[in-house]
Amino acid sequence: MKVEILPDKDEFFREFTVRICSCLTIKPALESVCNYLKEIVPLDMMILAERDESLGSFRTVAEAAVDASLPTPTILAIPKDLWMRIRSLNYRSTFLADDSVSNDVRELNAISKLYGLSHMCIPLWRDDNMIGFLSLFAKGSGKYHQAHADLFDTIIHPATIALSNALAHEELMRYRDTLIDENRFLNKELLNATTRIIGETTGLKQVIEMVKQVAPLNNTVLLLGETGTGKEIIANAIHSASPRKNGPFIKVNCGAIPEHLIDSELFGHDKGAFTGAISEKKGRFERANGGTIFLDEIGELPQLAQVRLLRVLQTREFERVGGTRAIKVDIRIIAATHRNLENMVTENRFREDLWFRLNAFPLFIPPLRQRKEDIPMLARYFLQVKSRELGLRMPPSIAPGVLSRLAEYAWPGNVRELENLVERELIRHREGPLSFDTLEPRTPPTAIAARNPGAITNLDQVNFNHISAVLEMTGGRIQGPHGAAALLGIKATTLRGRMDKLGIPYGRKN
Repeated sequence: MKVEILPDKDEFFREFTVRICSCLTIKPALESVCNYLKEIVPLDMMILAERDESLGSFRTVAEAAVDASLPTPTILAIPKDLWMRIRSLNYRSTFLADDSVSNDVRELNAISKLYGLSHMCIPLWRDDNMIGFLSLFAKGSGKYHQAHADLFDTIIHPATIALSNALAHEELMRYRDTLIDENRFLNKELLNATTRIIGETTGLKQVIEMVKQVAPLNNTVLLLGETGTGKEIIANAIHSASPRKNGPFIKVNCGAIPEHLIDSELFGHDKGAFTGAISEKKGRFERANGGTIFLDEIGELPQLAQVRLLRVLQTREFERVGGTRAIKVDIRIIAATHRNLENMVTENRFREDLWFRLNAFPLFIPPLRQRKEDIPMLARYFLQVKSRELGLRMPPSIAPGVLSRLAEYAWPGNVRELENLVERELIRHREGPLSFDTLEPRTPPTAIAARNPGAITNLDQVNFNHISAVLEMTGGRIQGPHGAAALLGIKATTLRGRMDKLGIPYGRKN
């Protein structure tokens, strides 16, 4: 039988201390310790863990394994009654944590699910608080004895320092990441806030007048319009012309956040709110305090999040996920959607009370096909911007007659489609002149049918023509038994939504 010879305690202390302090980050330092200890004592895995009072659990800070197949618990959640009993334990020295120690240790071993292992635990104390422990595990039973425990008593102090430093380093990294995140977030929003508005004196003149009326106030604004019409730019304009202009402008795309993350993103979460929430996090509403929050695609917001948003609109306060403290915020809310929220209310997909709160000051942004006078200015503006982005010293010229052709196009994708078209044309013809020959000219459907009776007409154009013809028959009347909605077999709200999308003006004719 092999006789186990343990090292001199002073030598062991020096070697352990040098290795545990060998690296700023704790994991490689613990791996170095593990490589040393496996030559001295039975060892298959080591865990350095924090005792987290706020979570009522033990959290693994770092681990090192000789046998990689052994599972490592990340967070070991403890039942409240057991947690209270463990807190009262006053182990100051290394102990062998087998089932014979106490019923509490037996129950803790069962929760950890590390079966068939010998376990030696070194409690780590800072002043009168046990901040965590260093645990050694070896396969089989009875692998550790009192001589091992006496040896490891010598390294309690350097192990405690190592855990304290690791926790302080974690917290410092969290603060750093938070500051970087805040800086990136606010810089991005500041960059967006400087976007120029093209058409403020022409096609968007009426919109800008309404912006000037509402900007100095603090009420909620609802921006309506098709996708790509520039709702975010108008929201920026409201914020920039308001008394909140020096505060943050926080943008949220409600349709781009997964449903299971929407509450955490909007309202933040407290430490321990769910698995992996190892620190508190500010949500978008908290970040917008003192400024404006822009909720784009509000129609995509899930029902449960709509309830929480309604409370914020009513009280300007909320709780973080997993929290109980009410957080008050001083914010202005601007929402935007391309959907017909009134129809969604009728179909029980959007809360009626939230709709009434949002719809206090609706502002409709017309599609590009209804502001053709802006198209030449927008094309020249995007030409300048995209040329700089592509590194062109001088923007190329535009071929004669092209701007008139652009103005005749229907632009179903609105301003965003025009921007993408200019970029694509610049990539294809950097030297110019730009002819935009990839753009299909907008030809009246009647002319297409005359040339080619079998030609397929754009579906939006078919709807436009059909609805316009029915409105002509009813003299522009939408509602009522003889209105266009009744003749088309749809609700009046649905018809108005389609008219908004297609750019068909309202109003009865004399």
